[in-house]
Formats: sequence, C-alpha cells, structure tokens
Amino acid sequence: MYLGAIEAGGTKFVCAVGDSGGNIHERVQFPTTAPEETMQKVIDFFKSYSLDAIGIGTFGPVDLNRKSQTYGYITNTPKPHWTNFNFVGTIQKYFHVPIGFDTDVNAAALGELFWGRAKGKNSCIYMTVGTGIGVGAIVEGRLVHGLLHPEMGHIVVRRHPDDTFVGSCPFHGDCLEGLASGPAIEKRWGKRGADLSEQDEVWELEAFYLGQAIAQYILVLSPEQVIIGGGVAKQSTLLPRIHRHVLNHLNGYVQHEVILKHIDHYITLPGLGDNAGICGALALAKQALGDK
Repeated sequence: MYLGAIEAGGTKFVCAVGDSGGNIHERVQFPTTAPEETMQKVIDFFKSYSLDAIGIGTFGPVDLNRKSQTYGYITNTPKPHWTNFNFVGTIQKYFHVPIGFDTDVNAAALGELFWGRAKGKNSCIYMTVGTGIGVGAIVEGRLVHGLLHPEMGHIVVRRHPDDTFVGSCPFHGDCLEGLASGPAIEKRWGKRGADLSEQDEVWELEAFYLGQAIAQYILVLSPEQVIIGGGVAKQSTLLPRIHRHVLNHLNGYVQHEVILKHIDHYITLPGLGDNAGICGALALAKQALGDK
C-alpha cells in the first residue's frame, strides 16, 4: 500500500510517499511558487506511484466543509496567487483516490497522535511557532472543525507591562501571532530569532506570551498532550521558560499531576521532529482510505 502526503507551506512544499505505519519511503521538497508551477511538481512526483490515497495538510485558511461548493479550497490567504485555489480539485484531476484534506497544524496533531508524542492518547494540541502561529487540535479522537477551523494563533493575550511593540499581524496587530511569531521577533528586536539565542530577555518575553496562550488552550480544551513545533520552538532555552509561565498563568487552578509534577513531559517538542507535518499528511491519507 502506498499513501501520498503533501505538506503545503507558504514557503515550501514537502511531498512524500509512505505507508500506513507512518514510514516515509521517498520525499521531495521545493519552494512554494505560483500554484501552476508548484502543483505540476507535486503531480510529477506522485505520477510514478500507484497510490491508494493522498493526504494534504496545508497553510490556510481553508474550506473544510464537505457540503460547501468551495470544499478543498485555500480561501482568503495572504499568500500571493493562492487565494481561492482549488487544492483538492486539482489533485483529483490526476489521481482518482480518496483524499484527506486539513490544515497543516491539524495534520501535524494527527501525525503526533498516530505515531508521535501523543500516541495512545485521546486528545492533543499541536502548536507551531514560526512564520506564523497555528494550533491544531484533536478532542475525543477527532480533529476539531467547526464553522471554519481553529485559528488559535490569533487569540488576544495580555500584554507584558514592559512591552511597547505594536505587533506585526496585518489583521489584529498585537494578537498572539503579532507578538510572538518569528516575524514579530525580528520586527521587535531588529534581528532574526536565530541570531538572538544568547539574549535572555528575548526568550523570556516569548515564553510569557506562548505560556499564556497555552494556559488558555489547557483551560478551554483540556488536552492530554501539548506539542510545540516550528522554527522558533527550537530555541534551546524556550521550552523550560514556557513550562514556568504556563504554571504561573494557571496558578494551581488545574489540579492534575501531569501538569503539577510532570509538565516537562506534558508540554514537549514533537516526537516526530520535523516530520510531524508530512507524517500528519500520511495520517490524513490513512484516515481518508479508512473512511472510504
């Protein structure tokens, strides 16, 4: 059995062929350019395989409502040329197999539930902190959808009293993404996060905002596992700071041993590492095949 997987990012596409155990047999990566050029590379990669299903985890916003005329579309994205792009329909023209379709962060959450840090659990959230901030969620074994899909990267957080940065989000200014994403770090401090690794004040402020947001997610969704991925999360001193700020924000209200005594096992980096997204797309393909 061969499953196709597409991790569609605003900067790069990753395509892979794997199996139902989450094993990747072949993968390619290329920049995200115009849809016609990018999708031709996707099609060329997959056409030499006899695929049983394809999973797509993509940047968004996207339409996940199967009853909608624009199901499978990337909708009002700020990514040039991709607005109202029929992603699923384009793939269906060339491959007549079941297709799983979801956001990139929902896919990563599913991959971690199937084969990664959240394996054996019934719920989790996957937060990515990089060019933007996105959060995927699984509750009672099911990906969270609704009117659209969760956009937890754009929640409002309390400002740090010493922070005068106006924020970088073009929609909300100082929402979580506007205060704590990679571009927000660069705009606030004048350097990329990778060049600020020795400056404690940078990561203490970052952890203040991320820890506050995660505490809110815990209060709303009560996930059994919290996973943080993305380029910013790779900063070595960030995760312990996040643990401390989550505990400070919860202030003893959530009385559970895993938070109070084992928070370093509760809020973690991805078990699948940089493969969380592409393995998540494999998981979407596996689900689509099972649904059919």
